[in-house]
Amino acid sequence: MGIVDIKNVTYEYFRRDEEGNVEGITTAVDGVSLSVEKGEFIAILGHNGSGKSTLAKHINAILYPAEGSVVVDGMDTSDADKTLKIRQTAGMVFQNPDNQIIGQVVEEDVGFGPENMGVPTKEIWERVEESLKTVGMYEYREYSPNKLSGGQKQRVSIASVIAMHPKCIILDEPTAMLDPAGRREVIRAARALNDVEEITVILITHYMEEVVHADRVFVMDHGKVAMQGTPREIFSRVEELKALRLSVPQVTELAWELKKSGLALPDGILTRKECVEEILKCRKRRTKGSTGTDPAGTADRRTPVDEAGEKNESPTGYRLIADHLTYEYNSGTNQVVRALDDVSLTLRPGEFIGLIGHTGSGKSTLVQHLNALLKPTQGTIYYDGADIHEKSYDRKSLRGKVGLVFQYPEHQLFEETVFAEVCYGPKNFGWDRKQAELSAYAAIKKVGLPDECFDQSPFDLSGGQKRRVAIASVLVLKPEILILDEPTAGLDPKGRDEILGMIRDLREQENMTIVLVSHSMEDVAEYVDRIIVMDKGHVLYDDTPKAVFAHARELEEIGLAAPEMTYVCRDLKAAGMEIDTTATTVAEAAEAISNAFGTDE
Repeated sequence: MGIVDIKNVTYEYFRRDEEGNVEGITTAVDGVSLSVEKGEFIAILGHNGSGKSTLAKHINAILYPAEGSVVVDGMDTSDADKTLKIRQTAGMVFQNPDNQIIGQVVEEDVGFGPENMGVPTKEIWERVEESLKTVGMYEYREYSPNKLSGGQKQRVSIASVIAMHPKCIILDEPTAMLDPAGRREVIRAARALNDVEEITVILITHYMEEVVHADRVFVMDHGKVAMQGTPREIFSRVEELKALRLSVPQVTELAWELKKSGLALPDGILTRKECVEEILKCRKRRTKGSTGTDPAGTADRRTPVDEAGEKNESPTGYRLIADHLTYEYNSGTNQVVRALDDVSLTLRPGEFIGLIGHTGSGKSTLVQHLNALLKPTQGTIYYDGADIHEKSYDRKSLRGKVGLVFQYPEHQLFEETVFAEVCYGPKNFGWDRKQAELSAYAAIKKVGLPDECFDQSPFDLSGGQKRRVAIASVLVLKPEILILDEPTAGLDPKGRDEILGMIRDLREQENMTIVLVSHSMEDVAEYVDRIIVMDKGHVLYDDTPKAVFAHARELEEIGLAAPEMTYVCRDLKAAGMEIDTTATTVAEAAEAISNAFGTDE
């Protein structure tokens, strides 16, 4: 028997009307059986709504199966007398650390669990020290959690679970809200717990790169286990994963694309090092056997053009100007925090801008200035030439022109139905009912929501659908600038691509200025024209994606990174291949590598 044994588990969610009557049933987990051995590192993948988080909540007895059984370290979760012991054995870390941290000081938060378990005081402090050292946070033990980065908070959450001495840790999307450095910190800590402490780890994630070192991977679809195997076995099935709204690591997809073009690369490549080595082996074989022909069909491929040449004519004119903005939290106290420090920038009509930076760099503070949700401590913001903080300025009207979609859409939604939610903005701006409803209908259709969603509660929708509703509720006002703060966090790969593709289409169709705040370097590289990099309240870079990502080392120093494809091309160049190293996307890297092979021949 494994440390976790799940047999024929079924779980159903009941949807009820306002009077409490059942109006629908959703089978979230449907006859699932799987076993996890002590000391394994298991990954569970699946699209939004596939049932993976519901399944995970069964393992530490947050939920109980309608049918079947869950046994954790020999204890059946249906035994109410064992619930506390089960939760001590299988600890759970959730997506948002702010929902799990309750202490005013880091060490107090970590000691909370053992104290509730009745652990003697002396042992509590020993466990606090041990667990904080395990995740590399001991030096922050006397800090307030509010002063930590997202990655640091998540490591504190993990330490809080470790302090209860679990045999198993369940990590449910622990890196969804983190910058690249934060993601690396959390996954490094999880792997160390597994390798050194021999704690069983069950990781749920939408980041495919995070599972390449797992022992086994389970892929869920509509409540069932659709695939299972080693990471190499799973990621060799690229088409099947894409059909399940998932993806593969970027290096895996690159090798897959190159193989389709004729390069003899193996299936299931998992790491950058492996990808580079296999490409170089293929190059060596190709060079030895070259007869002057072009078996990969690469000779006629054009070289990647300069990014400026791929774009339409650059937008002209200024829509919004931020002039020497400074903003301080707790201004005038001894706990002042300068979130923005002398920031100046311009937004032009039709631009697609990526705003990136480590957690706490000032991104969200900056975008809240752009539609006057915050007033700068110093500096000025001009919209179409007018100072938006002049007494006579109509800031309500501004918020119709500069729409902001927040990071957590559930914090932005409040009406009973989707249609009422999207109608709210126009009605609040004094539109007549017919005009508001026609515009709401058009906005809902524009974001791709099906007709059956119109009369549903927005809170019954999936994460991706909630984001579409939040976007529609801003689009209905026909903004000239649309700001989206982490719109794809927590979405499956297909949902991410749908949202970003929809935003790109809106920009092209409406000549709308888009500001995308993101922690994904790959998403930014794929979609935007211009990148603004924030660091400690300053604008560090403001340039095209290729120009910004040329500063890979500097980006790493501030908790960011270049896209994975940039590193692949640089590694190939360092190994002697004549290759364009400015690639930032899979398509660009595949073209650059194919061209390099054509040059060799």
